[in-house]
Amino acid sequence: MNLWFTETENSNLAVKYRIKQVLAHKKTKFQELLVVETERFGRALILDGAVQTTIADEYVYHEMIAHVPLFTHPQPQKVLIIGGGDGGTVRETLKHRSVEEIHIVEIDPEVVAAAKQYLPELSSGFNDPRVTIHHLDGIEYIAGCQNEYDVLIIDSSDPVGPAVGLFQSQFYRQAARALKDDGIFVAQTESPWLNFGLTLPEIYHNIKAAFPLTRMYICNIPTYPCGLWSFTLGSKRYDPLEVNPDKIADLGYRYYTPDLHRAAFVLPRFLQDLL
Repeated sequence: MNLWFTETENSNLAVKYRIKQVLAHKKTKFQELLVVETERFGRALILDGAVQTTIADEYVYHEMIAHVPLFTHPQPQKVLIIGGGDGGTVRETLKHRSVEEIHIVEIDPEVVAAAKQYLPELSSGFNDPRVTIHHLDGIEYIAGCQNEYDVLIIDSSDPVGPAVGLFQSQFYRQAARALKDDGIFVAQTESPWLNFGLTLPEIYHNIKAAFPLTRMYICNIPTYPCGLWSFTLGSKRYDPLEVNPDKIADLGYRYYTPDLHRAAFVLPRFLQDLL
């Protein structure tokens, strides 16, 4: 069998994966959902034609989006995750002993169901008693929150379809209001090489307008377009560059390290100029 999945980024760029089999394929209320077994990267979750995560490299994304803000905050107890229906960010957040409560707002229950069935390595944390899942719109949920969370993680898909509103200025202002006086916000903010309707500088400056301190950091994720990927952290008080590496506990990482915590914020010159 010569079966391939093609992820089309734009009219000039596409990425192809040879797949062993299709495990699930359906149109949900919100998006097209596909789970496949790839030859190179194992099982993959694909939403609206874009690879969200694969078994082979998921730990890079999930460790970096979770541990950087959670170690920047000295005592994170209540965490909100918008998106993240595959469960990987929940899994990493649960490794922090100080965390007492995690609320995950995933608009599409079909994503969570697919993760539980096909991605148990990621979704095991959903059964933890500290975790509450809300199948609601993240924008509407945030609008009802004020001074409630220590850390807020936006683990969203690209700024198209149901996720587009999660990249707007108004949403970032509401996110800041949902955080406590020393709260920390982080979002995945796309590839420096590509844009999906919003450019990376637009997203960065929208976040910067909502928080006293804003810093971008990067990592390399093989199955994300062009590899290089960005996250943007907004903080009301704590600076991630002031975190003492000796205070970062070893929680069994595969990518994140105490030294990498700081090094990830060192941006290449072209990205500094872009911002």
